[in-house]
Amino acid sequence: MRKIILLLIVTTFSSGFAQWPEAQTILDKIDQNLSSDNRVLISKMIIHGRRADRTITSKTWSVGDEKSYTEYLSPAREKGTKMLKLGDKLWMFSPATDRIIQISGHMLRQSMMGSDLSYEDMMDDQTLSEQYHAVLTSEDTVESRLCWQLELIAKSKDISYHMRRIWVDKERFVPLKQELYAKSGKLLKRLTLTDVEKMQGRWFPQKMIFRDMLKKGKGTEFIIDEIKFNVSIPESRFSKSVLRD
Repeated sequence: MRKIILLLIVTTFSSGFAQWPEAQTILDKIDQNLSSDNRVLISKMIIHGRRADRTITSKTWSVGDEKSYTEYLSPAREKGTKMLKLGDKLWMFSPATDRIIQISGHMLRQSMMGSDLSYEDMMDDQTLSEQYHAVLTSEDTVESRLCWQLELIAKSKDISYHMRRIWVDKERFVPLKQELYAKSGKLLKRLTLTDVEKMQGRWFPQKMIFRDMLKKGKGTEFIIDEIKFNVSIPESRFSKSVLRD
């Protein structure tokens, strides 16, 4: 009788575990939703400061993970500021100083415009599959949505966050929550993704809330007002000369 009971327990456990998808399959489905050959988006970034909030609007053109150009539209203080990413290089033009500067090295880890996002965060367009090895660890619930919980370990030392924990919507295959860690195991940032909508055949979050866990504050909201995938973008959009246009 004991052997029969043990066999039933093992069989039940094995059957439940076998229903879990491969971690790599989940990553591939996430990448299909969040990645595109190119995109154009209009967004606003709400920075919740200690005394007051600031809202910065911008328009961004990007091609894969290699080229990205952003022009800031408002408020007046930031209007006309431009950023250009080509590969692993980033340049920024400030109309206040009429200068183009290259942001590199430790500067990439600094806060962008006082937000909870670093310049590295803004530059990071690589797919999760390119950057991480994944292990499916458990099931969980986020805002009443059933999720897979994955642990991702960086494939190389150059990646900004050595480890990520992500909670992925089982039905839509979009991360709803992420925790980003340093190699030491210290939690650096927490990211919440909401307002998931289906557009052009893919599920995509319209709102992301970033929290830098190393500083006090209510975080930074990144809200997409308009986005178009796989549209025609002229090559001239990614020339350094466009920074002064």
